Amino acid sequence: MAISEFAKEYHERMFPGYQSKFLETDPEFIERFDNFAFDEVVNQDDLDGKTRFMAILATLLGCQGIDEFRAMVPAALNFGVTPVEVKEIVYQAVAYLGIGRVLPFLKAVNEALTEKGVRLPLEPQATTTAENRREAGTQAQVDIFGDSMRDFWRSGPEESRHINLWLADNCFGDYYTRGGLDYRQREMITFCFLAAQGGCEPQLTSHAGANMRIGNDKAFLIKLISQCLPFIGYPRSLNALRCVNEAANKQKGA
Repeated sequence: MAISEFAKEYHERMFPGYQSKFLETDPEFIERFDNFAFDEVVNQDDLDGKTRFMAILATLLGCQGIDEFRAMVPAALNFGVTPVEVKEIVYQAVAYLGIGRVLPFLKAVNEALTEKGVRLPLEPQATTTAENRREAGTQAQVDIFGDSMRDFWRSGPEESRHINLWLADNCFGDYYTRGGLDYRQREMITFCFLAAQGGCEPQLTSHAGANMRIGNDKAFLIKLISQCLPFIGYPRSLNALRCVNEAANKQKGA
């Protein structure tokens, strides 16, 4: 068995001129993996390369694949993902993964961009202030999830109500309102964060529904799962598919 011409060409587009050392130490594995991930999977559907690599970066954040993430940042840039978009993916991950898991990825992005000659810091993307972040965050929640979210920030038991407030002013007000990515892209990467980290199936189902509500339909989400499967494996991919089906069935019954 040999690596297919398509897989070779796709690998060259990702990493121009790079020859993996694994071809010497693990040739059988690399043949199977490259043919699967960079030929069979890529040719499964019509997801464009830029969207695919945005999803892959978010997925690698979610599964804590720091070495593969470090390798994939230059590939993502080669497929049209901008430095601002890469940074926004990493920033938003903090709300879903926590800084404890995201800090190594922020360092990796800064190193990768500096190596590419990108001057840091990038242009500012914040659109909110300390005074309006809650209101703007609530509006983002309403735009994505529906009007039922308008008073969510002050709902729930008193002892835990502050967390619902933080979802509005921090998760949505500080991150979703930023420039660089639109709502559909932000919900897409959130779906990938949740699918890749596992154990978040209730939230994954909720965000699958939110994705569908704003235009990332069921077929699109299945494409995301398919393209990210080589990076997170079958169990989490199948769990994500189940959540997508549950969300779609809820929408049908609504």
